[in-house]
Amino acid sequence: MPTDDVDVPLLQMRNVVKTFPGVKALDGVDLDVRAGEVHCLLGQNGAGKSTLIKVLSGAYHPDSGEIRWEGELLHLSGPQSAVAQGIATIYQELDLVGGLSVAENVYLGHEQSTAGFGRRTLTTKLVRAHLLRLGHPEIDPSMEVSRLSAAQQQIVSMARALSYEARVMIMDEPSAILDPEEVAGLFRLINELKQSGVAIIYISHRLEEIQRIGDRITVLKDGVTVGSDLKVSETPTRELIKLMTGRSIEYAFPVRPAIPADASVVLEVDGLSRPHEFFDVSFTVRAGEIVGIAGLVGAGRSEVVETVFGARRAHRGTVRVQGRAVRNGSVVAAVRAGMGLCPEERKAQALLLQEPVYRNVGIASLTRFATAGFTHDRAELRAATRELDAIQLPRGQERRIISGLSGGNQQKSVVARWLLRGCKVLLLDEPTRGVDVGARSDIYRIIRDLAISGVAVVMVSSEIEEVLGLADRAIVMAEGRVVHEGPTEGVTERDVLDLIMRGDAA
Repeated sequence: MPTDDVDVPLLQMRNVVKTFPGVKALDGVDLDVRAGEVHCLLGQNGAGKSTLIKVLSGAYHPDSGEIRWEGELLHLSGPQSAVAQGIATIYQELDLVGGLSVAENVYLGHEQSTAGFGRRTLTTKLVRAHLLRLGHPEIDPSMEVSRLSAAQQQIVSMARALSYEARVMIMDEPSAILDPEEVAGLFRLINELKQSGVAIIYISHRLEEIQRIGDRITVLKDGVTVGSDLKVSETPTRELIKLMTGRSIEYAFPVRPAIPADASVVLEVDGLSRPHEFFDVSFTVRAGEIVGIAGLVGAGRSEVVETVFGARRAHRGTVRVQGRAVRNGSVVAAVRAGMGLCPEERKAQALLLQEPVYRNVGIASLTRFATAGFTHDRAELRAATRELDAIQLPRGQERRIISGLSGGNQQKSVVARWLLRGCKVLLLDEPTRGVDVGARSDIYRIIRDLAISGVAVVMVSSEIEEVLGLADRAIVMAEGRVVHEGPTEGVTERDVLDLIMRGDAA
């Protein structure tokens, strides 16, 4: 349904204010959403996007302002009232119940029943239809959600949103953990929903996606609407970046200096294999070199770096740091050898969410700040602050609880942890996932500066452009095998995709 055919917005938010202790998260935000459009909500981490969608989904009650539905005032008492109104939300941080099946998660809270008895056969049939619509008929409705990959869990979350037959669907970073083929499927679904009159509120840090899928844009900065009713077709990316950050940013990668010819090999991976995950992976990384690993979700990229770090045990193969073998399946041995890992799921795997930033930075170096089992907080704070200064985290953040920081600053803090540890090898798994455009540029600079200082860097990224723009050398994986390794200079995204497709077909 074309948006121009609709005069009255389906949904209106006017002068919405939401305050938390010491922070005004929303300060008079406006948003208009029309039926049959993709309305993109942009802003840096901390701009107020998450708070706004939680107000709209009924999770938060605004302090003031109003929400209107087809021109009539709408009062949301909680998430269930939002769903009943026709508002469904797919959160970036998935809220599935791991111990329940796919079907139970999809219809959780609105179970299919007759006279109080569940209708399992009907539920399974409906879930299969939703999964087929999403292009994933292979997902078993009876399987426990905890056994699915992160990407498959995202698909289940989308199936749950479809089950509500919503008129407004909020998608918060829906493509962050999907491979290119799955993203294409997501966009096909969005276009189908548009044609049926559903309004999509789409949040993404990937500006190229906005250009592909969006109709109109609202931009938030510091809890205020700084751009509204912007047509995607008429708004250059440079203007969007300036609205989000308050300054012009060249969305480009830092210059790659030449690696010294005599740079020594720091990391050697030889014949590494794990059944059903990856096979016979071998590569080396020199001091000051960035090696990027590209491939689709499920190609084995994350599994390789986790095995190199000892978080998974290799079936066969060896890992050496500066010529010395690292004990297989031991994170402690990897850290002692000089390795650090920034994992893909930083909140679940890397952060102590209710601890201050400085404690998260110092956690890998506690023996430096402890005597007879007691930690010297002041020494830890001073040391952590030096590393946070080095990566240009704003002063005053070091004592904050880390769960309150933006995704970009959380990622910088994990990097600072390994700077403090003095690591020789840094493994980065999706280092800019869920990070806004300003913080992304900062992280690129930090990675490049680490390499210049002599650290050997291995980086996994789903964004081929990121691998080609930042890495000196690329490893391309498909179906658990290395199908290409070589310099990134002169290589295009199309070249890499062709390599992946040929590897998948082999």
